[in-house]
Amino acid sequence: MRRQILVLVAATTTLVLVAFLVPLALVIRQVAADRAISAARQQIEPLVAITGTATPGQLETMTLAIDADSPERPVSIYLPDGTILGSQVPPTERVTLAQQPRSFSYKTDNGIELYVGVAVGAPQATVIRVFVPTSGLTAGVRQVWLILAGLGLVLLAVAILVADRLATSLLRPVRRLADTASRLEAGDLTARAEVTGPRELREVGGALDRLAARINELLVAERERVADISHRLRTPLTALRLEAGSLRDPEERAGLGATAEELRRVVDDVIAAARLPMREAVSVECEAVAAVRARAEFWKVLADDQDRELTIDLPAGPIPVRLAKAELDSAVDALLGNVFAHTPDGAPIAISVTPEPGSGCRLVVGDGGPGLPDADLVARGESGAGSTGLGLDIARRAAESSGGHLTPGRSPLGGAQLTLTLGPPLS
Repeated sequence: MRRQILVLVAATTTLVLVAFLVPLALVIRQVAADRAISAARQQIEPLVAITGTATPGQLETMTLAIDADSPERPVSIYLPDGTILGSQVPPTERVTLAQQPRSFSYKTDNGIELYVGVAVGAPQATVIRVFVPTSGLTAGVRQVWLILAGLGLVLLAVAILVADRLATSLLRPVRRLADTASRLEAGDLTARAEVTGPRELREVGGALDRLAARINELLVAERERVADISHRLRTPLTALRLEAGSLRDPEERAGLGATAEELRRVVDDVIAAARLPMREAVSVECEAVAAVRARAEFWKVLADDQDRELTIDLPAGPIPVRLAKAELDSAVDALLGNVFAHTPDGAPIAISVTPEPGSGCRLVVGDGGPGLPDADLVARGESGAGSTGLGLDIARRAAESSGGHLTPGRSPLGGAQLTLTLGPPLS
């Protein structure tokens, strides 16, 4: 924007200077020419005054004196008898024309000739000729033009300097607006513009501040609603745990108790995530390898019960990602839960995590089932098998919140393959 303002001001100023200085330069050249011609006329006025009464000798003496004072403008006198006094320039048809008598000027390639015919009682008039060269017509013009060009450059530089200061004063509040928007994007909902400057920018800053406040209100209300709903799940969860404790079979009691405990952990994680401050909720991160390993080990028990071969391929080192551990656990549970829900018993499962160039990772879950009925289901968050369709949508939203994406495909095992790309933590 700053460059555009400078270019606009420079172009506008240049056009104004050209429109003003070019005509002025032409006028100056014409004034210089008129001044030179006027000086030449004044130069020969004494000769015109005495031509009728002075002798040829007197005219010759005065002509030589005039040429000595102004050698750049030579003077010639053509007497009726053909005698030439002063500068010996051969007569031309213009001299004959001036003998009628007449007074006129004639422009040549080298300058301007002035002719004055003075009647002296003879059949032909005495003609006085003075020549003004081109250098005399433009004397001092080049220097004045250089001064005008320098003045134009100075004015152009001043205009650009003023435009630069003006652009800086305009861009400073714009940069503050951009900085506030970037902070809001990073999750700092306390950021406010506090813009000064032109009225339009103050209005934009006020609108941005009101938008940030409204977003904060809506997010707080939404997160409180999620926390309330999650908290209400504790009542049936408590009943489930009591029901599990009343079972007589130790194995069933232990299995149902473990399930109830896992459900309690998930509910607590949801409540804790909903209660996080806004900035912490956006700036969270976790270690992906450990989280995926823990969830894979949890689901491995069910895989063994269903005679499924569960292959886990994880790197040795940690891989931090920009996602809360609870959200990553939910995404992994959603992907694995879909495999168990929509593939027959005995279908193999493969889980792998590979680091991405530049940090982050790719989480791949493949199976040996029938595959996805429609790849667009991943984007729509719908189901083609009679379920709610929230599982894939949970995984997709988790990937997108980390700066990544969810990609469906075909697994080497023959069934569906879902690739979850997770972005690196914010620096």
